[in-house]
Amino acid sequence: MERLLIWSSKNINRVSSKFERYLSKNISWNNRLIILVGSRGVGKTTLMLQYLKKNHHKNEESLYLSLDDIYFTNNSIVDLVDEFSKRGGKYLFLDEIQKYKNWSIEIKNIYDNYPEIQLVLSGSSTIEILKSEGDLSRRALFYKLNGLSFREYLNFNFGYNFKTYSLDEILKNHLQISIEISEKIKPIKEFEEYYKFGYYPFFKEDLQTYHKRIGQILNTVIEVDIPTVYSVDFTAVQNMKKLLGLIAEMVPFKPNVKKLSEQIGISRESLIKYLKYLEKADIIHLLYSENKGITFLNKPEKIYLNNPNISFALSNDVNIGNLRETFFINQLNFNHKMRFTESGDFLVDDKFTFEIGGKNKTSKQIQNIENSWIVADNIEISAVNKIPLWLFGFIY
Repeated sequence: MERLLIWSSKNINRVSSKFERYLSKNISWNNRLIILVGSRGVGKTTLMLQYLKKNHHKNEESLYLSLDDIYFTNNSIVDLVDEFSKRGGKYLFLDEIQKYKNWSIEIKNIYDNYPEIQLVLSGSSTIEILKSEGDLSRRALFYKLNGLSFREYLNFNFGYNFKTYSLDEILKNHLQISIEISEKIKPIKEFEEYYKFGYYPFFKEDLQTYHKRIGQILNTVIEVDIPTVYSVDFTAVQNMKKLLGLIAEMVPFKPNVKKLSEQIGISRESLIKYLKYLEKADIIHLLYSENKGITFLNKPEKIYLNNPNISFALSNDVNIGNLRETFFINQLNFNHKMRFTESGDFLVDDKFTFEIGGKNKTSKQIQNIENSWIVADNIEISAVNKIPLWLFGFIY
């Protein structure tokens, strides 16, 4: 235990507190069981360590530990909690919980038998955690951490202190907001960089290997995370890689399920199933029709990669129209309902219609639709019914 406390203290002391993610202020930290989910590399570990540094610094009542630590070769989480509790421990932060078999069952027992211990857990495999056993739903508060928004990228990379704006605020006051922000930065220039490098916080470590690291993350998710949860074999893994490669070259597009199935050499049912797996793993977004219910066998109307940075990691020929729509769905999807619509590109919250395009995009396609807007790339300031695309990066 002494080694674990020393290791924990070193990690807490090393973390920088200069920049905090949007989620840190939205978590109810007093809850006894908190579970953070999110794709690999988005900053869950940093968020946990920052909270400990700010609230329980130099306090032997707190412990941070990753579940891939050698300690767990011969010890269980219950062993750790029992020893920690005997030493007066109160705050236990465990990382990479998806790497520990049957973690949810032990956590359930710990929650019931050690009421003095607060547990904060995080894991890189969203699908594994959300599929957890042991009925944690009534005990735990689940939070999902996304990658950096455009706003967070600016604050993190340049030290700004831009605030968030709700979708309603943007739709009502986009002219004034875009003017105020454009007086402080050159949004178009920075936005082009964000497309390539801004979503995962580790871009600051080494830009040269940034896209390679994204590729490694995608491989790990497909080769390790998805098979662990869904018990798929090697052939299925290879087929999912082929599918992702095809998606990367064609997104966004209306998928021809029959043609895609034939290209990969799998059945329609397997194709739909693999698409669902990739979406649950935060690799792609699936957009469904406003008129159709979402079931496991329904095909999506459009397919997008999860964020623009993945496009650059998977393809040397990135389509700008693809990037625009991918960015828009990525920034709004976590807090708004997104649907496909024939009238524009996106129907948001069953109320707002958005058509995405370049600076010369006209409103011809949506001119007779109530609550509709053009979202235009390469403009700094809003026009009457035309909102800068980059401004939607300030929603979180």
